[in-house]
Amino acid sequence: MPIGDICAISSALMWSISVILMRVSGFTIPPLPLNFFKSCVALICLTLTHLALQESWWPELSGGAHLRILISALIGISLADTMIAAALNRLGASLQALADCLYSPVIITVGFLMFGETLNTWELLGGSLVISGVFVGAAMTAEVKHPRDLWTGIALAAGAHILMAVGILMVRDIYLEESLTWVTGYRFLMGIAVLLIWGLVRHGKSMPEVLFVGFRRKDTWFTTIPMAFFGPFLATLLWVSGFKHLVAGRAAIYNQLSTVFIIILAYFFLKEKFTTRKAIGTTLALLGSLLVALH
Repeated sequence: MPIGDICAISSALMWSISVILMRVSGFTIPPLPLNFFKSCVALICLTLTHLALQESWWPELSGGAHLRILISALIGISLADTMIAAALNRLGASLQALADCLYSPVIITVGFLMFGETLNTWELLGGSLVISGVFVGAAMTAEVKHPRDLWTGIALAAGAHILMAVGILMVRDIYLEESLTWVTGYRFLMGIAVLLIWGLVRHGKSMPEVLFVGFRRKDTWFTTIPMAFFGPFLATLLWVSGFKHLVAGRAAIYNQLSTVFIIILAYFFLKEKFTTRKAIGTTLALLGSLLVALH
């Protein structure tokens, strides 16, 4: 299997583990401070990795490139990641994963609009099966406390993936030319800076009390630190590597496997019900991904 395919599938698995841990962490830490904490941990991991690789600390980039990275971090990390955590709190892990059904078509659409990328017939068919599986599996569950939470959560998850798609694809050319760890770390640094500024504007002197909850709650580190390692650090590197080696649509279809992984993990570790609809949806998604892999 090509390296790009391996990276995209591995990213889906790592992200799924992180989502399960994020769901547990979200019981005690609100979305904004949780996003801030995991972004800081990811930045530390990326800095150590970059140091170990002995790569350049300041590549020559144009002012426009720096601006694009800033905008990418703002919408793809500061905003989208916070929205994902908020959606997870409302929907639960398995239903939130199914709400991510817009991820693949959004990536494909943005890839087409920005780069003119297209998929072959088999890849489109496989992608349709993945998305169909997600829609079939979606239903009101016990994890959703109120019908309003269902639609709010779905809107947050869908909106987050639109922002993530635009955020990553608008800097893909920079990833192709520069160090993977440097650009990823730089995005997280920018994202953290935006969160700090927002915290100061929104909460003023009480900002540290609000934003640094994840650092003060040492009792949650057992879940929050692995969550940050598997998701923002490891899954992000694999996710970007997939986009670096594959066309956007193909990488997105593989990434959509996170839906399947999350539903399975949520059943075993969060005791969320694995219904018949979820089973059928999972099967369709697996068949679609296999079709893409074989063609």
